[in-house]
Amino acid sequence: MSAALRHAFVSPESYLASELKSSTKHEYVGGAVYAIAGGRNIHNIIAGNVFGFLHGKLRGKKCRPFNSDTKVRVRFPTHVRFYYPDVQVVCLPNPVEDSFQDQPQVIVEVLSESTRRTDEEEKREAYLTIPTLETYLLVDSANKEVVAYQRGASAFDRTIYTGDEGVIPLPGLGLELPLAEIYEGVQLPALEVLEENG
Repeated sequence: MSAALRHAFVSPESYLASELKSSTKHEYVGGAVYAIAGGRNIHNIIAGNVFGFLHGKLRGKKCRPFNSDTKVRVRFPTHVRFYYPDVQVVCLPNPVEDSFQDQPQVIVEVLSESTRRTDEEEKREAYLTIPTLETYLLVDSANKEVVAYQRGASAFDRTIYTGDEGVIPLPGLGLELPLAEIYEGVQLPALEVLEENG
């Protein structure tokens, strides 16, 4: 997330209206608006792989995936936030006229150097407050590693999945997401360096 676009308070209604006309995406945190940068090719390939896999598996079913063009709204007692997750799966969708979702079941963020801290801290804390959320996935774009936060009996459990054999259960969707699908066709720079020096 970059520096705030405006210093003055912006209402959620004004933000949503201006975002529909904007050629640049912005996220919204309690009245502050932030421009977000475009991703590298590796980021987009990974996000596309996840979306494509989920789209194929959920075709014709109640739940459906949305890509990074759809915002998620996170409501707090004192303010509201709007983020653009890389992928989200929604089983209780908002009206089609909306530009955001309120009740995602799964959220996926692909990590990069510029977004890692925000995705691991600010967004994680926000997303885990969403009552319908069952799984939050942080997908590394430098290594074959996914950190999963999944709702347990009393809190979210954190699990790390690695390597081509890793498989992430998504029980609420009746699916398993293999890391081999997430990283299909991806050349990871960090792994190439390790192999060259090995």
